[in-house]
This record gives sequence, C-alpha cells and structure tokens, in this order.
Amino acid sequence: MLGRNAYKRLENWKNSKSKKALCIIGARQIGKTTLIEEFGKANYEYFVELNFVTDIDAHKIFDGDLNADTVIEGLTAYKMQRMEPGKTLIFLDEIQECPNARCAIKFLVEDGRFDYIESGSMLGVRYKEVRSYPVGFEEIFYMYPMSFEEYARANGVQDSTFALLEKCFKNGEAVPEAVHMTMLKLFYTYVVVGGMPAAVQVYVDSHDIGQVVQVQRDILELYRLDIARYAQGSEKIKIRAIFDSIPAQLDDKNRRFILNRLDEHARQNRYEDSFLWLSDAGVALPSYNVTEPTAPLQINEKRNLFKLFLNDTGLLCAACMKNVQFDILNGNLEVNMGGILENLFAQEIQCNGFSLHYFNSKKHGEIDFVVQNGTDIDLVEVKSGNDYRKHPAIIHISQVENWNFGRKIVFCKGNVERTEELEYMPWYMVMFYGPDRMPEQFIYRVDLTVLDKIDE
Repeated sequence: MLGRNAYKRLENWKNSKSKKALCIIGARQIGKTTLIEEFGKANYEYFVELNFVTDIDAHKIFDGDLNADTVIEGLTAYKMQRMEPGKTLIFLDEIQECPNARCAIKFLVEDGRFDYIESGSMLGVRYKEVRSYPVGFEEIFYMYPMSFEEYARANGVQDSTFALLEKCFKNGEAVPEAVHMTMLKLFYTYVVVGGMPAAVQVYVDSHDIGQVVQVQRDILELYRLDIARYAQGSEKIKIRAIFDSIPAQLDDKNRRFILNRLDEHARQNRYEDSFLWLSDAGVALPSYNVTEPTAPLQINEKRNLFKLFLNDTGLLCAACMKNVQFDILNGNLEVNMGGILENLFAQEIQCNGFSLHYFNSKKHGEIDFVVQNGTDIDLVEVKSGNDYRKHPAIIHISQVENWNFGRKIVFCKGNVERTEELEYMPWYMVMFYGPDRMPEQFIYRVDLTVLDKIDE
C-alpha cells in the first residue's frame, strides 16, 4: 500500500471532539477508496462500506424516510454486518450516485451512534441533484494525486533524507551534491510517472515506463467516459474538446488557453460552464491571470484569461503523443517549452494548499505563479533550462511602487542559493513550499475588565 499524507488528516478527524461526517472529494483514480478502506479497517473494530456504483440496490436504503433510525435499520438489513455504536465507521463511497444519502448525513451525524466518511469523484458536477446539503454536518476535504513527497517515499526515500532536505530549504543551505543529483533524477521520473497511485505502483514494482503509460492512457479514457456519462446534452462536446486540447494549449509558448483554437467563433460565456465542469470534476486545474499581484488575489482575477492544467503531470505526458518520456528521464525538461514542468508545479502548489494565479502584462512581463501566502504575495518562477538566472519579470515587478512581496522563488535544476533579492530552489523542493501554518493552539482573549467599571 502506498503511504498518503491524507492518512494523517483522517486520524485528526477521528480524534476530533465534535466530529462531523468527513466528505472526501477528488478526481477518479487518485486513491480515495483505498485510503479510506485502509484507514477504516485499521482504526475501527467494525467497518461497513457501501458503494453506490457496485451495490446497485444500495440507493433503496435512502428512498424513504431519511431519519436516522430508518436509514440505520435499512443499512443493517442490507449489509448484514455488526455495527456497534462508538466503534463503527460507515463509508459511503461514490455518494454522488445517491443524492438522498448526502441529504441523510445531517440526521445520521445528529444521531451520533456511528462515524461517517463520504467519498465521491463527481460531487462538484452533480451538486444540483442534492435537495438539501448537510451544512454544518460535513467536513470537506479535497484530495489530489500523490505529491512528489508521497512519490519519493513510495520509492524508498527515508525520513533522514527528508529532514536534511527540509533543513536546507528552510535555512537556504546547499544540498550535498550527491543527494541533489539523486533527487533530480527521481524528480525526472515523477514528471513522467505522475501521482496516480496505479501508475506509481506499477513503476515501483516494475520500473517499466511502457506499463506506466498504458495505465495512464486507461485513466485518460476513463475521464473521457465520465464526460460522456455525466455531462449534460451539448456540453459533452465542448467539455471533451477542451479536455483533449489541454496538452496542445500547454505546448504553446505562453500556455494561455485560447478558445478560438477550439472554434473560431467560440466565446468565453458559451464555454465557461464547460471549464468549470472539468475543474469541479477535479480533472483540470485553472490558473487565472490577475490585474495586479496584490492581495487579495481573487478580487484581481481576470476570469477570461487563464491557463488550464491537467490534474496530473504523468497523464499530461501520456496525452502529449510525442513520446516525451525518454527525453524527460534524461533530464531534458525543455522538450515543450516547459509546459509539462509548469503543469507539475500547478498540481503541487494546489495540493500544498494554495490557489492558482499568474501575472502577465506587456509592461512588466509574466510570472508563472503569483501565490497568496496569508497576507503576503509570493512570486514563483519555474525554469526548465540552464538559463534559470535570467528572470527580468521578477526584477521589474519587484521595483513597482506600492507592490510589496513576500518570497521570490525561482525553482530550477540548480542547488539551493539565496541572494539579496531571490531564492533559487531545486525543483524537488516544491514539496516544502506550503502555507504559513496557524499554531495548533491559538488562544486569544479580549480583556473586558474596563467595561465593568463603567457603572462605578
């Protein structure tokens, strides 16, 4: 079993005092079901799983009254498994296929006898079918393909190596050259293999890239079948056209998604729902341009100017149809102007907890990623070649009056280096680039004693 960082999140949820149902949302084939099954069997005496795709009659449990007693009685009769209060986890998988089950969560959580985890791949695109959301009774958790850190652990990288690398990242110290070169080579394999657990497992077991690519192409075809199954009416054609054009659009020099490459008469307002469908399904990651690199970034978004990335770099390589894998494994990440590398950083940055934005203006130039980290704005550049010290856009933007920035990072093939203005970080160090975290205990009290003296 491949270790996942999300396992810790599940443990924290289980140990929380006021527990809600945990709703895990993510694209198909990213390992949600396997993770939850492993967690449930290891942490509960009784584990009951209901899959609304494979259990074709399971929805009937939720066809009548949705009060807790009725639902639990139906569930017990259907599964014929022991369920003991306080010791049982009930897993409702592919819950998008049974909207009534989502409605029932409120009453089941209020009942309090059992713990509940929901999981679904198309919750974002089937939201209209849910009559009443269990607001206040669900904890939403977005899950993504395996990150580079998870991939490295799956390939045998030890805790001591991660500790060394994190120390270098935090202190701005160069990584020992042998370690640096080894991590670069491992990073090249991640670009090709990506983070889909099935592809990672094949690589760990066999190191056969041909088998990996076949797994990836099967997943891409599954995504196309999902579009045909879940998209509505004429939207199917638009969504499929967008999905299939992502590799070619990222192959362009500026990598911005251009609608008229799909249809010379295409208009943004006619395609907006199609882009959102792919995003809500977890298949594509949009990164929006901003008018100014200032906080809050969402207010400055240009919704009609964006880049569209695939949710997994390995899938992108498999979809490119250029057999780019050989070049990448040999360290040539310039095979398509860095589009694949930028895709990888989009998925890592989003997986690490940030929203995706970029900045591009004729006056100042382009920054690959503009990241809001708390109240700070970080500038992040991703360089695929040897000329990574050429970054005029960061210099120009840094000199603009009233624009203040936190970190300015250039991710590249070079070793860790800090100058007065910039940080140079090896590509693999992106695994340590995450939001500034709130302390686990953050107690803040206002002294109200002065108010007691008003009547004196």
